[in-house]
Amino acid sequence: MLYLVTADPQPDAPVEANAVSALLARVATGDQAAFAQLYDAVAPRVLGLIRRVLVDPAQSEEVAQEVFLEIWQNAPRYDSAKGAAMTWIMTMAHRRAIDRIRSSQSSRDRDEAIGIRDLAGPVDDVAETVATTLEAERVKVAMARLSELQREAVSLAYYGGLTQTEVAERLQVPLGTVKTRIRDGMLRLRTELGVAS
Repeated sequence: MLYLVTADPQPDAPVEANAVSALLARVATGDQAAFAQLYDAVAPRVLGLIRRVLVDPAQSEEVAQEVFLEIWQNAPRYDSAKGAAMTWIMTMAHRRAIDRIRSSQSSRDRDEAIGIRDLAGPVDDVAETVATTLEAERVKVAMARLSELQREAVSLAYYGGLTQTEVAERLQVPLGTVKTRIRDGMLRLRTELGVAS
């Protein structure tokens, strides 16, 4: 059951707090007619509150729909000892409206962060080239410290772009041997380069 929250709900007459509480108690039992009456009684106030928070009429109507769905689903949880039914409903409406604002803001912030990240910033080509060259030298020195068999397997796999199976075929050794050489070589490189494993 879904009720359409209209853009300009018109209240027929102010509803009494006891009437809202009684209707909500009936809604808690699954009474659809009571829900329709409750909707007619409180929709103008619910939508009015949400509109004051969100301003946007379309979003306000969406949030009001969510509120009424939440009322239908959570009516059995309402406890009259903790407060008036209308207060419970309006608190729910206010929370949903605030959640929508936060969600929209988070989405805008995320989009902005992605946009900033994607902007091409000024690049210091000389510094970048020097850093790349220095890193390449460190790797070259570390590779020289590997055994010949490890260096050969690692070079074919990482610089040659070969799979471990292709390395095994090229070197004419069992696949397990290639895996061991690459694993041991990578562990040694991590140690030489000071990289945590």
